[in-house]
Amino acid sequence: MSISSYLAISAASWGLVMAAAPLLQIRTMVRRRSSADVSVGYLSVLLVGFLLWVAYGISLPNFALIVSNTAAFVANVATIAVAMRFRP
Repeated sequence: MSISSYLAISAASWGLVMAAAPLLQIRTMVRRRSSADVSVGYLSVLLVGFLLWVAYGISLPNFALIVSNTAAFVANVATIAVAMRFRP
């Protein structure tokens, strides 16, 4: 395999780890029963960005972009939902 292939696999794998990162925020909100310190506006900006990257990945078609950004989109939707649930 070429260096480019290893980088592609590494980047796609790390993209999935990054997509799961918001689950840490969900855990904190659930534990505290509060989302007062979470910016829903920031999460909304990220949500639009993930959707645009998914659309771009579909247009190429690039499986790595589609999968990692779809996972990030879903995790971000879940984070926003939990944040709205625990709003003061």
